[in-house]
Amino acid sequence: MPDWTSRLEALAADAGVPGAVLGIWADGEQTITPYGVLNRGTGVEVMADSIFQVGSITKTWTATMIVQLAAEGRLELDDAVVKLLPEAPIDARITVRQLLTHQSGIDGDLFTDTGRGDDCLERYVALLADVDQLFAPGTAYSYCNAGFVLLGRIIEVLDGRTWDDSLRSRLIEPLGLSATMTLPEEAILHRSALGHVADGSPVQTWNLPRSIGPAGLITQSAGDLLRFAQLHLDDPDSRYAGMREPQVSFPGGANGVEAIGLAWRLYDWSGRKLFGHDGTTISQLAFLRIDPEARLAVCLLTNSAYAPALFDAIASEVFTHYVGAAAPLPPEPLEDVRVGVEHIGVYERASARLEVLRRDDQLVLTYQATGDRLAFAEEPVQEYELLPTTPADGNHFVTRSAPNQPWTPITFTNTHLFTSGRVTPRLT
Repeated sequence: MPDWTSRLEALAADAGVPGAVLGIWADGEQTITPYGVLNRGTGVEVMADSIFQVGSITKTWTATMIVQLAAEGRLELDDAVVKLLPEAPIDARITVRQLLTHQSGIDGDLFTDTGRGDDCLERYVALLADVDQLFAPGTAYSYCNAGFVLLGRIIEVLDGRTWDDSLRSRLIEPLGLSATMTLPEEAILHRSALGHVADGSPVQTWNLPRSIGPAGLITQSAGDLLRFAQLHLDDPDSRYAGMREPQVSFPGGANGVEAIGLAWRLYDWSGRKLFGHDGTTISQLAFLRIDPEARLAVCLLTNSAYAPALFDAIASEVFTHYVGAAAPLPPEPLEDVRVGVEHIGVYERASARLEVLRRDDQLVLTYQATGDRLAFAEEPVQEYELLPTTPADGNHFVTRSAPNQPWTPITFTNTHLFTSGRVTPRLT
């Protein structure tokens, strides 16, 4: 058995990650490996039961509750959302399934803080009247946080309680979890991580607004996350198996993602079919991958913007050890390929404005947080180099946040750019 403690320590140090917990569940045998500090400002040590924000992995918990409601006969996945939420100011054609698969077309990165009250989701949904529709429902894919807030509100209406309370009653308590929560007053009772930006400094804002809860507000330990993974492996009634069935192909295939299920991302790692999800909050990044055939679940919880390189490295070692498959290699830039000057211009979506510039015969992408995103944007303006990649058609590029981080693909069309799973329309 590899020494995961020394491997995590070495790889995290190389990546510049202050703190992390690696969790491995291999057919009944669990290993939890902590590393580093939760907060460089305080020096508090990471322990095996430390809690981290898991961000958008929360979406799979919300989706699990929706599937439970469907199994109870209280909704159909192809129901129109407005049938369940008549007050929702959205396209009447949008279905529950389209919310689960990010095909609603809602410009979904809306981070408005609607308060700490139990009505925060209801108030958030009312704001969607002012949000753009990027495409007709069911015709394309674009990652949508707002869609999962809508799903959370559906849960509230059908259960007659807050999303947080449903999460507790439907999943946290039945699974016997002791370190999974949604609110800061709960998290403060545990050893809780704080995010760190690229230069290693601690962030100044700990968490996202409560209104984003169903899309990304769970905080938990690695052991609790692995217990949730086991729920989807130990599924004798096959209640959750349909969540892993492909619903829509994933454009570009970044990180080995080949399709989207019901919230789950479906991966191909050297022929092994995995499912999982990633999560990002305020410089806390989390990763979960599950191999159902091998009954293997691996998670990595971190407090750093530099976590992607660490995950690729440690996950490759873990999966190679257990099943002989590594994480797919990221795309690489090409040399001597035209730079695609036709893509110079401004692109904008909810909470983000992107501009492509030409500088010294090279394309540069600037990212600027806008709107309510500014309330917790620790680095509101960032700049990246854009380099051509395969296919060499002038429309496909890669970028990265730092030299030690993996390349991320960006694809252009005449009307938009696509990156991080999101469609961003072109303005000029």
